[in-house]
Amino acid sequence: MPSPDAPILVVDDDPKIVTLVRTYLERERYRVVTAGDGRAALRAIDENGPRLVVLDLMLPELDGLSVIRRARARGETPIIVLSARGSTADRILGLSEGADDYLAKPFSPAELVARVRTILRRTERSTAPSAEEELVLDDLVVDGARHEARVGSRVVPLSALELRLLWALLDADGRALTRDQLLDAIHGAGEGDVLDRAIDVYVKRLREKLGDDPVESRYVATVRGVGYRAVGRVSRRRAGPKP
Repeated sequence: MPSPDAPILVVDDDPKIVTLVRTYLERERYRVVTAGDGRAALRAIDENGPRLVVLDLMLPELDGLSVIRRARARGETPIIVLSARGSTADRILGLSEGADDYLAKPFSPAELVARVRTILRRTERSTAPSAEEELVLDDLVVDGARHEARVGSRVVPLSALELRLLWALLDADGRALTRDQLLDAIHGAGEGDVLDRAIDVYVKRLREKLGDDPVESRYVATVRGVGYRAVGRVSRRRAGPKP
């Protein structure tokens, strides 16, 4: 996880937007670095290890969605999309690619700062799976020592966020968890309307990686009007030594 002293990276090819966002963030005593195109953004992520990225989608050199995909291959740095593409379809696409929040332009700088605060509070208070346990549901094993999930003999390539989400669902042992409870479990206590809806995107991505059918779920079931739960009885066993 990035250091609390690490900067926030602001990526936009409009200097006025960069200046506006930077000014508001620095008023809140956040350290800020900037980039004006997608390739520069990836270099800045590698060089600065930012706490959070504020990212435009319509960027020169490399578009914002490509930046999100490549950033997700590098790690779990939180990303807030700040874009003129504000339709519901655009929001869902941005979240499905791995963004943590989405704010459409024109935007309120004060609202952006509030969302930055919320996401940092969530991510910097998040908890990882227990290194002492494995959770087992049918042929699905979540291994806290190795920080991995397996379906049978197949290792499932989950991100750190997806692993925490799966752990939270199995740890509840069949109890239904609301979207807010799942957000609190994977990020820490906080609030946020787009983040609340993002849980649906995270669960969809998790199901796809597990090979789980949402209609006839083997692992994660939807509880209408509530949220999600693990399907069936979850057992616990002591995790093997971490390699």
